[in-house]
Amino acid sequence: MSLQRHLGRVLVMVGVAMAGPVAPAVAQDQPHARLFPPEDLGLLEGPDRSLWQKPDEIMDALNIADGSTVADVGAGAGWFTVRLARRVGPNGRVYAEDIQQPMLDAIDYRVRREGLTNVETVHGTPEDPTLPAGLDAVLVVDVYAEVEDPVSLLTDVAAALKPQGRLGIVDWTKEGGGPGPPMEQRVEAAKVIGDAAAAGLTLLSHESFLTYQFLLVFGLDQRSPAPGDEPGR
Repeated sequence: MSLQRHLGRVLVMVGVAMAGPVAPAVAQDQPHARLFPPEDLGLLEGPDRSLWQKPDEIMDALNIADGSTVADVGAGAGWFTVRLARRVGPNGRVYAEDIQQPMLDAIDYRVRREGLTNVETVHGTPEDPTLPAGLDAVLVVDVYAEVEDPVSLLTDVAAALKPQGRLGIVDWTKEGGGPGPPMEQRVEAAKVIGDAAAAGLTLLSHESFLTYQFLLVFGLDQRSPAPGDEPGR
């Protein structure tokens, strides 16, 4: 199963801090019934999201700097995309990936409005994530709990990373409080770590500076053989 098939099932969340979980209406006759409805994009844009999301600290943990090439997976309306674009600057590149065209249209409008020229939208499909190789970092925010086959997802992401590239997974803790989905829709950090190990990734750090979420930073397991290598060669 490809990365994009996983990412099509975007976690329904709200961006208004302290408002409690809100579940926007989802059209049940859509092929992916759990896709975040484009008409509810405003819920992802709470005015104080930056206070609890702490995007600069997250990008620091992933070593994202001027000139980096990064991907925002399941980018939605591009809240993180534009912040990544400002961080990497004109010498860098941001691939904003989503399965829903309305989301990509919203990102295209947003980056044009803000005068950003270093963002490329990627319309993935359930069969092909179309992430380019050689990425310095990949960021996956509030998507993991809806992934059907997380080991496959992480394997696809790992294949797009440079040897020293980093993967950051941000998701909601089970301690409660703040915005976010109900407790039963949240994932344990320990499960993510186990899935990542099975995909050839190693945990570099488990950051705790986020108020309502965890940040897990992974790198490629340097002990794992490269694809195509045979033992003893």
